[in-house]
Amino acid sequence: TFYYFVRLCLEKILLQCIIQSRTLSGADAIHALKPFYFAVHPDFFGQHPKERAVNENSLKRLNGYLENLQKPGFHSFKPTQLTFYVREREPNSSDVQESFGTSGFRAVSFTLHTRDLLSTVLDILNSCSLSTEHIQSLSVNSQSHKEAKSTLNRPIKWDKTYYSFTGFRDPEEELDQAQRMETTLTSWLDDNEASAVVKLKKSLPLREELERLKFELSHQLQLSDIRWQRSWGIAHRCSQLHSLGRLVQQRPEVLKNVKGHTVVFTDRSGMSAAGHVMLGTMDVHHHWTKIFERLPNYYKLQERLLFLEDRISQLLGGIQVIYVEELQPLLTLEEYYDTLNSFYNKLLDSRLPFHPQSLRGLQMILESDRYTPSLHEFGHFTIPTVCDPATLRWFIIAKAQEARENLKRREKMMLTEKELMDTSAEKLSLDRLYKEPSVSSAQMIDCCKRLLEESLPYLQGMHLCISHFYSVLQDGDLCIPWNWK
Repeated sequence: TFYYFVRLCLEKILLQCIIQSRTLSGADAIHALKPFYFAVHPDFFGQHPKERAVNENSLKRLNGYLENLQKPGFHSFKPTQLTFYVREREPNSSDVQESFGTSGFRAVSFTLHTRDLLSTVLDILNSCSLSTEHIQSLSVNSQSHKEAKSTLNRPIKWDKTYYSFTGFRDPEEELDQAQRMETTLTSWLDDNEASAVVKLKKSLPLREELERLKFELSHQLQLSDIRWQRSWGIAHRCSQLHSLGRLVQQRPEVLKNVKGHTVVFTDRSGMSAAGHVMLGTMDVHHHWTKIFERLPNYYKLQERLLFLEDRISQLLGGIQVIYVEELQPLLTLEEYYDTLNSFYNKLLDSRLPFHPQSLRGLQMILESDRYTPSLHEFGHFTIPTVCDPATLRWFIIAKAQEARENLKRREKMMLTEKELMDTSAEKLSLDRLYKEPSVSSAQMIDCCKRLLEESLPYLQGMHLCISHFYSVLQDGDLCIPWNWK
C-alpha cells in the first residue's frame, strides 16, 4: 500500500508540473487567437448571411469549449467538430490587419479534442493555416513540457493492472479514446433528438400562424412570394408579417406599386439586385412606406441596369451576365448597378479581343469580394470585378468547353438532387427536408444517398436541414453536416 501511495504522489506531482508548463491564461488565449477571430468574425460577413450564420454558431460552440477548458476539475470532454468560413488573404499583404480583405473566403472544418488551452489554440490556428509565431512568447515552457512528459514516460510507466487495482483512470487510455472519438449522426441524434422534439411541438401553432399570415398578405397584395434573408425564428417571422399587415391597414394606397413583386425581409430596406422589395426588419413603417413610394424610380434604374448587362455581354463575346441571389451577396439595386458600371468601364478601356457571339450560351456572375475567377459546378463563371482583363480572357477561353458541359449537366443534377431529397424525406418520414444555400448540389446528392442507406427512426416527423455543422434550431429543426459520419 505504501509503495502504491508513493507512486501515486509522484504521478500527481509530475502531472501538475506538466499542466503548469502548458497552461495559458484565458487572456493569453484570446490574444493568441486574434488573427483567427479577425478572419472569421461574423461582422465581416455582413453581405454573406449564410456564411455569417455558420460562423456565429461555430463561435458559440468554440467559446463553450474554451470556457470548459478553464474550469477547474473539468474532465468530460467530447470531441467538437467545427466549421468556419475563413476570409482569404489578399495577395502581397504581410500586415495582419490588412491581410484579410475582400478576396473571398474558404470553408475550414476541424475537430477539437485537446484538453488544454495551448494545444487547442495551436490546433485552431494550424487548421486555418494561420501563423503561430506570435504564440512562442506565450509558450516558452513548451520545452519543459516535453522534458516533463518524457520524464513521466520513462520512470513511471504504469502497468495496466495498477489502474485496475486502484480504480484510477488511465490518462493515456482516456486520451487515445478521446482522439478516436468523433461525433457521429446516430450519437448526435441520441443526445439531441428529445430536445428537438420538444422545440418542434412548441413551434407548431406558430408555424400554422406563419403560413396563414403569409397566404393572406400574398393574396391581398398580389405578391409573387414572401421570403426571409436570414434564418429568423418562426416567432420573429410572424411578428414581421403582423407589422406589414398593420401597414396595409394604415396606408393601403402606397402598397399598390408592390403588385407582382417578391417581398424579402432583410437587414435593410430598398430594392435588391434581383428586383425584390427589401424591408429592413429594424426599420419603422415610415421607411417601408418610402420604399413602396419609390418603386417607380427603381423600375427606371432596372432598365439602365439591363442595358449595362447587355453591353457587357457584347464586349465579352455574348456571355450572359446573371445574378444568382442564392450564391451572391444580397446587394441593393444601386450597389449592383455601380458594380456593373465599374466593370463595364474597365472592359471598355481594355478592349478585350473576343469574337462576337463566340461565348453565346455561357453565363457569368460578378462579385466584388474575390480576386480570382472560378467556374461553378452549374456552369456559370464567377468573375471578380477587379480581375485583370488579360487573366479574365485567358480563363474564360480555357474553361469555355468545361462550362458548356457543366451547363448540360445542371438540369440533370438538379433533377437528381430533387428526386433524392423527395425519396429521402419519404423513407425517413421527415416532415421537411431542406438544405442551406451554401451546400452544393453535389454535396446534397452525396448526403441523401448515404441517408437512404441508414435506418433513422429518430427523424420521423422532424424538420431536417443539411448544413455544414450539427445544431438544433430554436424551433426544433435539426441541422446536420452534409458529410456526416
